Amino acid sequence: MAQKSLIDRIFGSRPHAEPDEYLELDLGEYEEVLEEEPAGTYVKVAELINVSNLTQLKDEVYKGNIVIIDIAHVKQDRVTLDRIVKELRQVATDIHGDIAGLGDDQIIVTPMSIKIDRKKLGASSY
Repeated sequence: MAQKSLIDRIFGSRPHAEPDEYLELDLGEYEEVLEEEPAGTYVKVAELINVSNLTQLKDEVYKGNIVIIDIAHVKQDRVTLDRIVKELRQVATDIHGDIAGLGDDQIIVTPMSIKIDRKKLGASSY
């Protein structure tokens, strides 16, 4: 009988996924619904399908919210993507906020007094 590893003894054994499979996590069990209390700034997550909902996203930043935008649907159209990034950059400039890319498919836009640190936490300093 094989001896259990320290991790298995502490956390219990888990089923192992095959290399071609992936383990889907249900993060819903970790989310806690708190009473709705008003906040000065919200983090809004959006999916940009086309230019038509860009106005709504810009309005959220003007209201003082942080907006994380999924641009996967428009990134194949370079002209549209350039227009969107230009308009979002102008919003960030107008309100003294900030804008940055998060990977290949997301952009984050912040309102005044919130700047984005471009260094990744935990990244080596080579």
